[in-house]
Amino acid sequence: MSKIIITAIGKDRPGIVSSVARVLFQLGCNIENVSQTILQSEFAGIYIVSVPDGTDFETFSEQFREAFGEVGLHVHIESMETELPHVEPSGEHFIITTIGPDSKGLVYDISTVIAEAGVNIINLTAVFEGGDNPEKNIMVYEVLVPDSVDRHILSGTLKEKAASLKLALTFQHKNIFDTVNRI
Repeated sequence: MSKIIITAIGKDRPGIVSSVARVLFQLGCNIENVSQTILQSEFAGIYIVSVPDGTDFETFSEQFREAFGEVGLHVHIESMETELPHVEPSGEHFIITTIGPDSKGLVYDISTVIAEAGVNIINLTAVFEGGDNPEKNIMVYEVLVPDSVDRHILSGTLKEKAASLKLALTFQHKNIFDTVNRI
C-alpha cells in the first residue's frame, strides 16, 4: 500500500474526525497516524493514511475533497514519495513548561534555544489568553533530547532565556511530568 498525508482545517464542530474516518474507510484506506487539535474555534487535523494499491491519486483527491468542500473543511492531500523505515532517534523525552506574561516572540525565543541545542520539538501546546493574569499564558513543549546533549546545560540555558522574558520555566523528564500530573 502507498501512503498519503492529509491535512484538514476548518471551523470546529462535532463529528469532523468521524466524517473524515468514514470517508477514508469508504475509500478503502487505513489511518496509520493522526494528530488533531482545536485552536480557539478552528479544527486542524493531520492524517497519515495507507491507500489500496493501484489507487489513482488524482481520483482519490477529488473524491475526498468533494466529501468536505461544501462543509467548509479545507483539505490538502499529498503523496508520501518514499517510504523509509521509521527510526526512533536515541534520547529521552522531556517536558518544558513556561508560564508568564504574553509578548510577541515567546515561541520564537524558547524554540530557538531548543533548536540551537540540537533538540527536536515533538509536540507544542501554547495557550495565550492575555489579559491581566500572566498565569493563563502557558507553553508546553515535549522535546526529544539526544543522548549527546548535556541536559543540565540545556536546562540552564532555557532558564536564563525564560528569566529574561519574565517567564517561569520547568524542565522535567517526561516520566516525572506524567507521574506528577497524574496525581
